Formats: sequence, C-alpha cells, structure tokens
Amino acid sequence: MMKKLFTNLVILFVVLFTFVALQSTAQDAANGVAVKPGTAQQQTGTASANTDRSLKGQYRYLLTKVYNYQAPLVSAFYKNAMDTLKAERAALKQARATVASQTATIKKLNVDVTEKDAIISSSNAKIDEIKLLGIPFTKSTYNLLMWGLVIGFGLALAIVIATTTRAKQEAKYRIKLYDELSEEFQAYKAKANEKEKKLARELQTERNKLDELMGR
Repeated sequence: MMKKLFTNLVILFVVLFTFVALQSTAQDAANGVAVKPGTAQQQTGTASANTDRSLKGQYRYLLTKVYNYQAPLVSAFYKNAMDTLKAERAALKQARATVASQTATIKKLNVDVTEKDAIISSSNAKIDEIKLLGIPFTKSTYNLLMWGLVIGFGLALAIVIATTTRAKQEAKYRIKLYDELSEEFQAYKAKANEKEKKLARELQTERNKLDELMGR
C-alpha cells in the first residue's frame, strides 16, 4: 500500500512538473520572453542531475526546475502530499497495531479454549467414571459388565432349571417304576402266600390220612 502511494505521488510530481513546464513555456512564448526556468541559484549556473530518488529529493529537484512564482504551488502540493502520506502511515501503523492486538487476543482465546476443552474433557471423564469394588470403570464398560453378569446368571439359571426339570422327570419315572415293581411284588407275595397255605393244607390232609392209616 505504501509503495503504491509513493509511486502515485512520484507520478503526480512528474505530471505537475510537466504541466508547470508546459504552462511556463506557453506563457513565455505568448509574451515573447525567453526566460530560463529556475530559482535564483539556477539562473546563475547549470543545475546538476537529480541523484536523490527519494520523495523529498524529487521535490527539491522539482523546485530547481520551476519559476520562483511557481514554487509556492509546488510547496503546497508537496505539503498536502506529505500530510496525506503521514496520515496513511499513521493509519497503517494503527492498523498494524490493531492486527497485532487482535492476533494476541486470538492467541489468548485459543489458549483459553484449549484449557476449557481440557477441563471439560476431565469433567466428562469423571462423570463417565463408575467405581465397582474400588475399581474405576467407564459407564460403557460398567454397562457391558452388568449385562454380561445378567446374561451369565440368566444362562446359569436356565441350566439349573433345565437340570432340575430333568431330575424331577427322572425321579417321577423311578417312583412310578418302583410303585409298579412294588405292586407286582405284593401280588406275587400274595399268590405265594396263598400257594403256601394251599400246600400246607394239602400236606396236613395227607398227614391226617397217614395218621388214620397208621392208627388202624
């Protein structure tokens, strides 16, 4: 921005110098006066070439190329240009200071955001933490553990129930089988008693017959 402004000012000086030179030449031609441009110092000798390429050097060199009555106009223009340049430099300095301040503020805000993110992460970690028997677990791990225990106990209970049902069925079958065997045994025992009694009666009858024969 400053370089562009400086270039514009140099161009304006060149244009102004050309305009003043042309105006002076036209005026001299109209009046029939052949007066060389320059200050009192230039009128006594030949002006040296401009070796100072700065804005102030260009201004001083321009003063050596204009008539004395044109010097105030050039000085006023130079003063206005320098005031504008100073104002632009002050505005640029203020803008740079503002940018630096805003950059520092942004860095501080970034640090604050980083610290707050760390605090939030720590808080979330504490909130998400559950202790079981003094052992810390995250909520997700705790939920997985609890569901695992519930499923494990459920499977164990199902196995126990299935085993108990089979045991009950087996016990019922054994009891039924025992009852059947007991009934058969009781029936056999009753038949055996009847047969034994019948045999005992027949034996007694035969003994009586034998006693009768022997008694005769």
